[in-house]
Amino acid sequence: MDLEPIGVIRSPFSSREGMPIQPAGAAEVEGTVELRPELADGLADLDGFSHVILIYAFHRSEGYALTVVPFLDSRPHGVFATRAPRRPNPIGLSVVRLDRVDGHVLHVTGLDVLDGTPLLDLKPYVPVFDAPADCRTGWLEQARDRVGEHRSDDRFT
Repeated sequence: MDLEPIGVIRSPFSSREGMPIQPAGAAEVEGTVELRPELADGLADLDGFSHVILIYAFHRSEGYALTVVPFLDSRPHGVFATRAPRRPNPIGLSVVRLDRVDGHVLHVTGLDVLDGTPLLDLKPYVPVFDAPADCRTGWLEQARDRVGEHRSDDRFT
C-alpha cells in the first residue's frame, strides 16, 4: 500500500502538550488545510458543505500499545476502543467546520491536530451518512460530560 500525502494541515499547535484532544475541545481553533496545488480541481463544489472530514497521519507518533489509558478515563482500554494516536497504523480523523475555500487552501475551524500534519484525504461530512441516530459510545458514556475539557498531556509520547 502506497499512500502519499495530498497536502498539509496548518494549526497553531507546534507541540502535543496542551493541545485539544478532539475537535469538540477545539471549537474555536482556526487553521488551514493546504492541498498540493495540482489537486485544487478536486475541491470543486466542496464549498457547499459546512464540514469536512480530515484523514491524516499521526506523523509524530512512534510505536503503539494495544492497551492504553485514554484521556477521558483512568482505566485501560483496547487501542481500537479509543482514538489514541499511538496505533498500529497511525491514522487520525477529525471533523472540522469548513469556513471557505481559497484555491487549493481550505480555511477551517475546530482543528485539533499538530501543525505540519500530513493530510492523506478529505471528504465532505454528510450527517445522514456519517451520524447514525442509534449510537452507543461504550466506556465514553460515563465520560460524556468531560468531552472537550481535556488537553493533551504526555501519556502518548
